[in-house]
Amino acid sequence: MPRKPPRLCACGHRVASGARCPCERKRDAERKARFDRTRPNSSQRGYSGTWEKARAAFLRRHPLCVMCGARATVVDHKTPHKGDTALFWDRENWQPLCGPCHNRTKQRLERRTHH
Repeated sequence: MPRKPPRLCACGHRVASGARCPCERKRDAERKARFDRTRPNSSQRGYSGTWEKARAAFLRRHPLCVMCGARATVVDHKTPHKGDTALFWDRENWQPLCGPCHNRTKQRLERRTHH
């Protein structure tokens, strides 16, 4: 199978296809740090001890990831709640996911549909 040739980054470095240049990774980290400084902390977003208990109970009842069938470790909100407490606690809006599906697949889907 043919591979794509390396590309030239704006800084002048040759970068393998599919890879990120060090300058791009640095900009990504800086952008994430700026966002994190403005983001409320987890308890301010509703992830309290009450959430932890509800999450644990949900994962006991739904132990498998709905995307890949692996052991679920995350209770994901199908529709992002964005601070809406009714949507946050709506169990119909919850789904069990494994870490990789939540951190890669679901995030990619959300970026694609919410832009």
